[in-house]
Amino acid sequence: MEINDSFIENLAVSQSDITEKISRELDVTTRQVSAAIGLLKDDNTIPFISRYRKEATGALDEVAVRDISHRLTALENLEQRRIDIIRLIYEQGQLSDVLLTNITKANTLAELEDLYAPFKKKKKTRGMIAVEKGLQKLAEIIEKESDDKIEAQAPRFINPEKEVHTAEEAIAGAQDIVAENTAHDIDKRKRLKEFVLKHGVIVVKGLKDEDASVYKMYYDFKEPLSQVKPHRVLAINRGEKEKELQAKIDFDDDTCCRAFLTNFRINSTCYRRAIEDGLTRLLVPAVLREIRSDFTEAADAHGITLFATNLSNLLMQPPIKKTRVLGVDPGIRTGTKAAAVDTTGKFLGYFTFFQHKTEEAKKCVHDNIVKYKIELVAVGNGTGSHEVQTVITDVIKEYNLPLKYTVVSEDGASVYSASKLAGEEFPDLDVTIRGAISIARRLQDPLSELVKIDSKSIGVGLYQHDVNQKKLSESLHETVESVVNNVGVNLNTASSSLLQYVSGITAGTAKKIVTFREKNGIIKNREMLKKVPGMGEKTFEQCAGFIKIPESDNPLDNTWVHPEQYGIATEIYRRIKNESTIGKEETDELARLFGVSESAVHDIIQEIKKPNRDPRQDFPAPILQDGVVSFEDLAVGMKVTGKIKNVVDFGAFVDIGIKETALLHISQISDTYIKNPMDVLKVGDVKEVEIIDIDAVRKRISVSLKTLEKPI
Repeated sequence: MEINDSFIENLAVSQSDITEKISRELDVTTRQVSAAIGLLKDDNTIPFISRYRKEATGALDEVAVRDISHRLTALENLEQRRIDIIRLIYEQGQLSDVLLTNITKANTLAELEDLYAPFKKKKKTRGMIAVEKGLQKLAEIIEKESDDKIEAQAPRFINPEKEVHTAEEAIAGAQDIVAENTAHDIDKRKRLKEFVLKHGVIVVKGLKDEDASVYKMYYDFKEPLSQVKPHRVLAINRGEKEKELQAKIDFDDDTCCRAFLTNFRINSTCYRRAIEDGLTRLLVPAVLREIRSDFTEAADAHGITLFATNLSNLLMQPPIKKTRVLGVDPGIRTGTKAAAVDTTGKFLGYFTFFQHKTEEAKKCVHDNIVKYKIELVAVGNGTGSHEVQTVITDVIKEYNLPLKYTVVSEDGASVYSASKLAGEEFPDLDVTIRGAISIARRLQDPLSELVKIDSKSIGVGLYQHDVNQKKLSESLHETVESVVNNVGVNLNTASSSLLQYVSGITAGTAKKIVTFREKNGIIKNREMLKKVPGMGEKTFEQCAGFIKIPESDNPLDNTWVHPEQYGIATEIYRRIKNESTIGKEETDELARLFGVSESAVHDIIQEIKKPNRDPRQDFPAPILQDGVVSFEDLAVGMKVTGKIKNVVDFGAFVDIGIKETALLHISQISDTYIKNPMDVLKVGDVKEVEIIDIDAVRKRISVSLKTLEKPI
């Protein structure tokens, strides 16, 4: 067999095959997949394709385009790895027809890597050694003939020069070849995997003192593989990594072996023993490794999706616009730091007060609220928050001030405060002051402020330390990118941290835009953006529709209408201005005149009628308070209003305005059965919950949304 470019070209899966495979997997037409792939290959971003190339893709949404992109990358990587493995094994002189067939059949990287694993080792396998001894033909005889014929043929393969001294040694070597062929058989491997998944059980044992272990629920734990939940997989994996747990997959070996042997036409005891050896020594360990790997990968994907969904909902919290805010970062030893920002988030000044010096603190807070004309107070939820809230509440009541306060999560504020970016923004301020500014700004515009913080530190994940970190980072970056481009950005106020997530704009280009803005003043229209150094035609095409310029003389510059659509949009704008409505005949006429679809005309009409609508308006606003609650104030049966902070497999965590977060277990979410908390809850939802249990020692709170009467 000779490996050359032509041979490899014939082995490689064609682009049309990949397109068809993606089409089947995602239930999307091949035409749509092909169009999306073509646009992706032409360096178009996913947000741009889903918003401005609907006609080409048949109106695929962002999720569908992203799924196509992910599968395309995965399948292309799989094919490249397949070619690499074939070439590497061939160069070793070990590429048999059987092995080539199985490599060609492999559908996953795990299968490919297991087939290649023996050839990566410096030490040769028993089967490889047997092939070198010239026993391949005898292995073929074993697979077809009876024991008598095998024994009769075996002496022919005795060769002292190759260290085959007896017929028995020849048969044993040939059996090693058969065993490895059995282990390499992709079809047989799949059947074994199906058997184990159906009948296997995960068995977990504890390795340390049970009472002192955080994994005590997994000591002597058993569960059918078909029922294992993703969060349990991650917990078990973590326990194994920390040397606290030991896990294995258990199943009935005898039943498995009998079922496996039915896949073969067995004419001899010799053949059966070789198959059993291949099964127990090689194939079972490989399949068990693959199943554990599959479970981990699926759990990773689940955990990452959970985190990304929570992050998306958090970033979509509505901004509080045109409001002067006082951000308060509670502290004890060095005092509480408060920072005032104007309606645009510009830092005005700061002050410090000590909440335990009650009267002095109240006067200080009041004087600064008046000084900076504060309209809303944002209090961080860290240590000392309750005492600070008490001071704020007393100030509001005693001075009869027309303002309220809200509690803001501090998650990630300290990370931002100590970051290089915060140092560049506020080089002369202490980290605690920067934290107070961040708390104020994340209330004014959560998206603009939270993009400055590593998404893993924002506090909406539960399994982020257990999952694949590279995949997690990629997913969270995609999530932020998606939200930023769905909301759009004001070109003249956006920070480089926000701009770098806009379609087509890199971190370097974002900084150049800010520098250009600082040097030349406001950017007056989209066309002027082309003057930014490094802003090529492709970059402009990708980003132009997502940036908004309220200061522009052209009203279309502050809409989702892309500059390439300005011709038809201008005509529509003129007609709407004169007629207020456009009928079907006019829509058809415009579509023909400008060579676009009717749906494109309708999209532009809607955008002109409701320009630059902020999708965050559909999400619940922050809970504004004028009273304060502490842990000690809580009682079973009390109803409190809270905001969903995090949604996980077993329920949700609810922020009820105090340091401690309440747990809303999945069993308490609804009067009817729900499979997944995300089916009914999302981060940011405001709910009135009932307190059903309080653990005063561990300071844990359990709440319920159920409305059914409790049993007496």
